[in-house]
Amino acid sequence: MMWTHELVAVLLVALLLLIGPTRATEAALEGTRPMDHVEQEIRKPNPNAPAALSRFAFLIGNWRCEARVRLANGEWQTLQATWLGRFILDGYAIADEYRMTASSGELIVLGMNLRTYDTTKQTWNMKWLNALAGTWVDLGAGELGGVRFDGQSIIYTIREPVAAHAYTRATYTNISEKHFTWRGEKSDDGEAWSEFMVIEAYRTKE
Repeated sequence: MMWTHELVAVLLVALLLLIGPTRATEAALEGTRPMDHVEQEIRKPNPNAPAALSRFAFLIGNWRCEARVRLANGEWQTLQATWLGRFILDGYAIADEYRMTASSGELIVLGMNLRTYDTTKQTWNMKWLNALAGTWVDLGAGELGGVRFDGQSIIYTIREPVAAHAYTRATYTNISEKHFTWRGEKSDDGEAWSEFMVIEAYRTKE
């Protein structure tokens, strides 16, 4: 039987599907991919990303957290939490996930911060995704003072959509390779502030 070129091509394709691609076939198919995806290690920013993104690079990695929360009676309760930060979108943005559990093990906070920097406007674009409620919250909005860097601290204010108080002021401080502190203060008028939560984060091994 005479084998046509078309028949040979069909048989070769079928054989490749059965045995899986080899390095040779991967190389042959390389040029047919419509778009190459650039893999990015979670610990490294893209060299073309805004330099300002490094301000929040201390979050990259795994963190074990002790969260102290002030109760309505004024007493403090300690809860356990984790914080996981990584570069995403080929290193042009940072995503850091925070989850906190009650003493019973019940998940009471679960969400993710997304952080990018607009070099044209020289402003931060940051949002908190509350996974449990399915809501977004702007972080460090310009009308609330934006994101401020005070020596070794990072400070921004949040307009609360559902909390009992109107505003939360978040401060990252005591930042080092192995530890940082997140301090939350609340206010109803943006003038008088009181501390309601302190998170001590400790870096853990991968």
